[in-house]
Amino acid sequence: MGLARVLSRACAGVCAPGVMVETHLSGGLPRVAIVGMPRKAVTEARDRVRAALMNCGFDYPARNITVSLAPAELPKDGGCFDLPIALGLIAASRQCRTERLAGTEFLGELSLAGELQPVRGILPAALRARAVGHRLVVPLANSAEAALLERGQFLCARSLSEVVAWLNGKAELTLPHAELPATPAPTPDLKEVMGQQLPRRALEICAAGGHNLLMCGPPGTGKTMLAARLPGLLPPMTEAEALESAAIASVSQQGFSPAQWRQRPFRAPHHTASAIALVGGGQSPRPGEISLAHQGVLFLDELPEFPRRVLDSLREPLEAGAITISRASAQADFPAAFQLICAMNPCPCGFAGDPAASCRCSSEQVQRYAGRISGPLLDRIDLQVQVLRPDPSLLHAPTSSGEDSATVRQRVIAARAQQQQRQQMTNARLNSQALRQLCAFEPAEQKLLTQAARQLQLSPRACQSIMRVARTIADLDGIDHIAIDHLSEAIGLRRLAPGRTL
Repeated sequence: MGLARVLSRACAGVCAPGVMVETHLSGGLPRVAIVGMPRKAVTEARDRVRAALMNCGFDYPARNITVSLAPAELPKDGGCFDLPIALGLIAASRQCRTERLAGTEFLGELSLAGELQPVRGILPAALRARAVGHRLVVPLANSAEAALLERGQFLCARSLSEVVAWLNGKAELTLPHAELPATPAPTPDLKEVMGQQLPRRALEICAAGGHNLLMCGPPGTGKTMLAARLPGLLPPMTEAEALESAAIASVSQQGFSPAQWRQRPFRAPHHTASAIALVGGGQSPRPGEISLAHQGVLFLDELPEFPRRVLDSLREPLEAGAITISRASAQADFPAAFQLICAMNPCPCGFAGDPAASCRCSSEQVQRYAGRISGPLLDRIDLQVQVLRPDPSLLHAPTSSGEDSATVRQRVIAARAQQQQRQQMTNARLNSQALRQLCAFEPAEQKLLTQAARQLQLSPRACQSIMRVARTIADLDGIDHIAIDHLSEAIGLRRLAPGRTL
């Protein structure tokens, strides 16, 4: 008889719940049973572990083997349990010392030769292990993720043999190390944009207050070019924001890359993306584009080409800043505090209202095209501006007449510092109660907003969006009180064309 307990962690969203891997050897016909809601990749561990043990020179016990993954009601998926299962078999058959198993967690997939392969979800597991004061042993290929945490007991190993030698006190494991970039990678500069003063101003306000932005205009006017320059206007990521972003990348299919450290995400999914690809999901819930864009930018080009059902799935996350993916056997929470930047043409052919080209679309086609975007979604987009065709003479100018990203970014950082000091969040996240306190209007401003709401048929949510944008414009000017000029500009940035609002 033999019993061994090895600590590990599961991957459930960006959480990493603890798992106790218990291995029991008993008499009877040789067999292996893995219990505790294992999925396919976990049940296949029996074959990988058998080959790894034999190729590393360990005896594979010809006994009745039961492996229990507790808690039993938590679904287990992935190859990260290979290493703790193998160590459980070795410890239960008395082939290694067990003193170091206490207070140590193990994660890693095994090759048939016994080498440790990288797994996803290392960073959330490292955060939880550090919080409870445990050591964590991970594959050497995951060293970069463990190295992000300055405090903690993290060790890296190349193979099962190295881990067993460490357990026996005959060798030491490698400390995690990664070459992280000292500064984020350079982003496209705003000075490369010729003209477009109104969209540039909207982009600055968008960055300063964390607002969402919709740009509408003919093709080739620079909408995508403007959107790609928003990350370069945003403030540097704090340590907490960088760890949140890295943790989401760690549990995603693409994994974490050291080059992404402290770099604002910029996600631009194609309009054929499904709702699950956009918001997340699957049998084992994975983060979608909105979570991968957490603390960064989600850019949706050709907005009306997305299926309406897919776009409407963004409505709740835009307000909550998070999403809960619920399935029959699992539930996972993912953060999704992103800035939504959208671009669209005014009509199917793209030239409605363009003086340089004639539109071939009927009024019914234009209305049907705009109707692909629901009103509730548009209500949640604070800034809605028109991008006109620039003057052709600007194409021959030697340099741009506009400011560069570094100059605009300094104003954005100053405005966000005011917001952080005043309310500990961006203006875009202010709720109704905070808005009443921080956006108290004088009678003249109240009258202007009331008139705008009636004439432009604005909903209460749209009026609150205007108030938030006006608060941001005042912050950019360094003024505590919202003046009528700030409110007027905020109303003007809600209109896509004269006499028309979305």
